[in-house]
Amino acid sequence: MLLNKTYYAFKFLIPRSLQLRIRRHIINRKQQQYKDVWPVDKNAGKPPAGWTGWPDGKKFALVLTHDVETAEGLDRCRKLAEIEERYGFRSSFNFVSGDYPVPSALRLYLTDHGFEIGIHGLHHDKNLFRSRKIFEKQAGEINRYIKEWGVAGFRCPSMYHDLEMLHDLDIEYDASTFDTDPFEPQPDGMGTIFPFFVPNRRSSSTEPRPSTLDPLPSNGYIELPYTLPQDFLLFVLMQEKNIDIWKKKLDWIVENGGMALFITHPNYMNFDKTPNYEEYPVEYYEEFLKYIQSKYKDRYWHALPKDMSRFWACKHELKTTSPLNSTPLTRSSRPSPLTPKPHLHACMLVYSFYESDNRVMRYAEALVKRGDAVDVIALGKEGTPRYEEIRGVKVYRIQKRMIDEKGKLSYLLKLTAFLFNSLIFLTNKHREKPYNLIHVHSVPDFEVFATIFSKLQGAKIILDIHDIVPEFYASKFNQNEKSMVFKALVMLEWLSSKYADHVIISNHLWEKTILSRSVARDKCTVIMNYPDESIFYKRPRERNDGKFVMIYPGTLGWHQGLDIAIQSFSLIKDQVPEAEFHIYGRGPEKKNLERLIAELGLENRVFIKETVPIDQIGKIMANADLGIIPKRNDPFGGEAFSTKILEFMSLGVPVIVAETKIDRFYFNDSILKFFKPDDANDLAQCMLSLRSDKTLRDRLRENAQKFVEDYNWTKRKQEYFSLVDSLTKN
Repeated sequence: MLLNKTYYAFKFLIPRSLQLRIRRHIINRKQQQYKDVWPVDKNAGKPPAGWTGWPDGKKFALVLTHDVETAEGLDRCRKLAEIEERYGFRSSFNFVSGDYPVPSALRLYLTDHGFEIGIHGLHHDKNLFRSRKIFEKQAGEINRYIKEWGVAGFRCPSMYHDLEMLHDLDIEYDASTFDTDPFEPQPDGMGTIFPFFVPNRRSSSTEPRPSTLDPLPSNGYIELPYTLPQDFLLFVLMQEKNIDIWKKKLDWIVENGGMALFITHPNYMNFDKTPNYEEYPVEYYEEFLKYIQSKYKDRYWHALPKDMSRFWACKHELKTTSPLNSTPLTRSSRPSPLTPKPHLHACMLVYSFYESDNRVMRYAEALVKRGDAVDVIALGKEGTPRYEEIRGVKVYRIQKRMIDEKGKLSYLLKLTAFLFNSLIFLTNKHREKPYNLIHVHSVPDFEVFATIFSKLQGAKIILDIHDIVPEFYASKFNQNEKSMVFKALVMLEWLSSKYADHVIISNHLWEKTILSRSVARDKCTVIMNYPDESIFYKRPRERNDGKFVMIYPGTLGWHQGLDIAIQSFSLIKDQVPEAEFHIYGRGPEKKNLERLIAELGLENRVFIKETVPIDQIGKIMANADLGIIPKRNDPFGGEAFSTKILEFMSLGVPVIVAETKIDRFYFNDSILKFFKPDDANDLAQCMLSLRSDKTLRDRLRENAQKFVEDYNWTKRKQEYFSLVDSLTKN
């Protein structure tokens, strides 16, 4: 113990390489001494009194966290988040708020992708608790960051902790302790693999903390001890060459049904395979995620730290024993958390693929992030699981679909099948746990009637018209407004709108149309499609191959006008030999487009590629030289707003757009290049003009960036929250 204290007292004077050698020596001396309590302390597996288990009957809980100690680690956060996202995991990133600037863009990216932000102290170099005066001085500054960043939790640098002093912080949880780790500078383990409540014995106040999140009372917080050895200890200090200790400890935690809370550090992860004496291959972490996913599939409750603390505070209302003393803290003897405000239980019902429908994803994830529970009932592609949790949203895929409908009957049969399948599924889900709100997304309008049981039970219904159906049908199947089918669809639109409690429409031109024939003004709201600014933001270009790449991402439908764009490209291919046209998407026109490409001999210049996940398409679009939106000016396409235009603008990519009614309504010539709709020759001239005129491209890019600042979901989502809350307030 004396050696340990001496080392940490003079650590700041010791070169880094020597620090590591000294710590290795200390650990080697301790390992044999503590072999009975590390990495597994069998006494820590005892569950709290009255324990009934984790949500949904899961065997154990999994919580992933990262401590970002330096600015170098900050630069690796996105790469680490992308790895976790690839395997369906989410984690908390804890930043040292006073040591380096944490860009708001990074915080926004992480939170918008379902990750959590935490505070890892004000400074990382010294013990925060070396005196009450020092702690109080830093606590005020830490609380300022907690409020500014809207975080719920805290972790002390170097795992120093004083659980009584921590009551001065405006936190819901602390994560500065461990079940067992005799190699830490303050090695007093909590002796449990479960969370526990830390009451504030200095205060009897029950007023909530001034947190921007759902608060615990000011008389206590939840402590979340880490229960798996830290990566720095295993791979840098102990120089382990595999993940066997992680596996061994996790298997024991699972056997005892506890909480597997994990700390890693981006600072010590090597992403580029360049040898470094205090780094380890990031592949170790990736291998461990695969191990969890494969061995324990469907057996763990994967929670963010804030979700874990709220579960423990508000839902686990059984007897709990604090490891700080031997006195049981029962419901009658301990200060109980305030009853949390009731969260909304909502459902999104959509005849599309959730993972590629940006509009539905934005609604669902926004509700989840503010504390609501959201189910999505949607379509599934071949190979996608029937059930999946994506960034906190529960996605149920109840029907497979290939977008290959050529005839009216096949299209109607699929829509009708989904109506009946969703009616049965939704009714059963409502019986299990009633919904407060069901948000139905059209096409088709009549899908709203799948909510009949829930509506009769008191659920509020929103009909969200993405594409106005009569005009959409006329465009898809070459009908006119005088046809009986078109008139029947207008009648169905009217009935569906009457049935719904509120109607959302996706642009202001369609608002005029639907107000004129189906909906009262006080029952209709315009909410446009906005870019996700955590994905669509200006970034450095990565491509430097000398090519001039034009790109279209989206549905391959007739009204999108891609055949016009391909014909235009064929007119300029010889004048611009370095040009390529990349099309990302799928849809009923794919085979026709492939035939046209072959007929024009463009197989090596025009490429149709599969759709990619939303978090990848932003990077692909950002590396394009020019965006192309060539849609037709028919009654549907001419009034259908394309979010891709705003996405290109947000990325800083100049864009050519057909001069349709809707696009002239929202945009002007100073921010994009218009061409005459359905005119391949004019589109070709626009392609040539922007290829040859870099000054014009730069001017459009700069003006568009300013224009798009007000068109983002972060600024506009409050309109949706206000609507939802007004409908469900009773």
